[in-house]
Amino acid sequence: MMEAADCEALMKDPDQPAAPPNGGLNELLNGGHEADVQGQVEEFLAAPPAEYNEEEEERKYYRRKRLGVIKNVLAASFGAMIVYSVYMGLLQMQLILHYDMTYREVKYSNLGLEDIDRKMLMGINVTPIIGLLYTPILIRFLGTKWMMFLASGIYALFVSTNYWERYYTLVPSAVAIGVAIVPFWASLGNYITRMAQQYYEYANYRDEHVQEQRKLPKGVCHSYIIVFQSVFNIIFHLSFVFAEFPMVFFLNQHLRGNDHILSSVTSCGANISGVIPGFNTTVLDKLPRSMTLIQVESVLMGFAFLAMLIFLLLCSAAYRPTEEIDLRSIGWGNIFQQPFKHLRDYRLRLLCPFFVYSGFEMLFAITGFSLSYGVCVLGLKKLWLLVMVYGLSCSIFSSLSLCLLRLPRWLCLAGGAAVHGVLLVALMAFSIGKEHEGYEGPLLVISVLWGLGTALNKTGVSTLVGMLYAEEKERLDIVYTIYHWFQAIAIFVVYLWSHLPMRAKLSILLATLLLACYCYWVMERRLARKQPYRLPRIPRPRHKVKGYRYLEEDNSDESDSEKSEEEDDLDEGHVVHEMGAELWDEGDQGADSPKARRRVVGGHRPRGENASVKEGEGEEHQEG
Repeated sequence: MMEAADCEALMKDPDQPAAPPNGGLNELLNGGHEADVQGQVEEFLAAPPAEYNEEEEERKYYRRKRLGVIKNVLAASFGAMIVYSVYMGLLQMQLILHYDMTYREVKYSNLGLEDIDRKMLMGINVTPIIGLLYTPILIRFLGTKWMMFLASGIYALFVSTNYWERYYTLVPSAVAIGVAIVPFWASLGNYITRMAQQYYEYANYRDEHVQEQRKLPKGVCHSYIIVFQSVFNIIFHLSFVFAEFPMVFFLNQHLRGNDHILSSVTSCGANISGVIPGFNTTVLDKLPRSMTLIQVESVLMGFAFLAMLIFLLLCSAAYRPTEEIDLRSIGWGNIFQQPFKHLRDYRLRLLCPFFVYSGFEMLFAITGFSLSYGVCVLGLKKLWLLVMVYGLSCSIFSSLSLCLLRLPRWLCLAGGAAVHGVLLVALMAFSIGKEHEGYEGPLLVISVLWGLGTALNKTGVSTLVGMLYAEEKERLDIVYTIYHWFQAIAIFVVYLWSHLPMRAKLSILLATLLLACYCYWVMERRLARKQPYRLPRIPRPRHKVKGYRYLEEDNSDESDSEKSEEEDDLDEGHVVHEMGAELWDEGDQGADSPKARRRVVGGHRPRGENASVKEGEGEEHQEG
């Protein structure tokens, strides 16, 4: 007790220094170490390394971005080429096998493959005519990249159903392809044009309008659109070449000779009605083994999966996530109405005949000309040669559209129309009797020339649409939807006219071509006179979910959406009186730029910027 009292008195004595605890030495050491670390961090932040060059690093960064854009264009082109190589090759092989009466009776007995094929073709050709109703909604809900991926998966589904050929497998998958055709092509056109816009921004990242993310000046990315559309068509048209590989390496060895297949054919060319009257119903010399068919379909299935992986892994997104949200936030009803409202633009209305003719001429090349002229004269074993020559011609001559970098844009469409006009007149007079010798050379020349016209037409129309709406990136999906919907209408008409006389088909083609040329001339004349066109206003995005925010204020996607309800009502009143889209577009430029955000953080936001950024309006015009 005495010892405890002495210790307590000793601790309470203020003059007596307290002994340090056991860890005192460690605390002193740790404090010195923390001071050293803090000093090193401050020294590192205050003086960056001498070898670091900010401008050089920025240049390397944007060079990687440009290479990424080129990678995206090549990936989308090769993915589309593989998808259509598999689809057209399998469909051609399937229709030839199902046409043979012996194959149907021996392998499928009373299944009714002929009726299944008719309904399958109806699903592919008729379903796309309703594509205008749902395509913009699908693209804006799923996004451009994911729409391409989903559509390629539907094509792969069609390949997989051929393992078990029944009504409940083939017909639903064909209808699914009909549903996916317009969204797939609208997404591809939108994607290629968006990549051209992005490449321009990465190549001119020092420009003020790029740094402030304002609307692109008129015509600045047209050269990139021309190049990218040319590259896409050069690669895609190779699909006609690769689609003939199943025919060359597998099916040709099972076909009969011309003396049997064409024994009842009396006339070919312009004099016939239908496809090939008198064509023999048995075209197979021997039936292919089931295991061989499974192996061929498995190879095609592997390439279909490869295309899906290309779209999934190699294609980057076309828009930023926040911009995708803005594109959807205008409301589903407004998205549904936009294609119909955009048809009030006289540029699109006057281009519609060219859209229709673009579908006519390609379908005629691979069905009407190749069958009624080519197969009818040369036999079924030479079908692959005609289609392959046509595809190579399309691919090679698609590079001619690069001349638009120096020449007027009307030259591409005018050249393609001139070539096709001469060929249509020549085909009207091209009729062949029973003698089928000596026509292989002229038919191959016609196939090459038709491919030249197709290349100029397809690349010209796609490039022209991209150039007309290059600065309206929030409208690209709608515009390309209209373009490919009219092509779907052409597919439907070609499906309906299969039993018409050949001269009637050629007359429809020629009349459509002349109308398209006249309408295009009227459009260019109006644009030269600077006649104003009517662009429907796209509503501003309305973000109802206010919790989607980043943590930092200077790196946020919020755009005054947390205003009071009274301010929102006043702003909505101003929106009602906005009639032109361009007034809104010019008013909200640069609202969410890096410089604007820096001014907001510093408390120096100009009044004009504050007025132009409301409810995410400026975000819709950012680059994706």
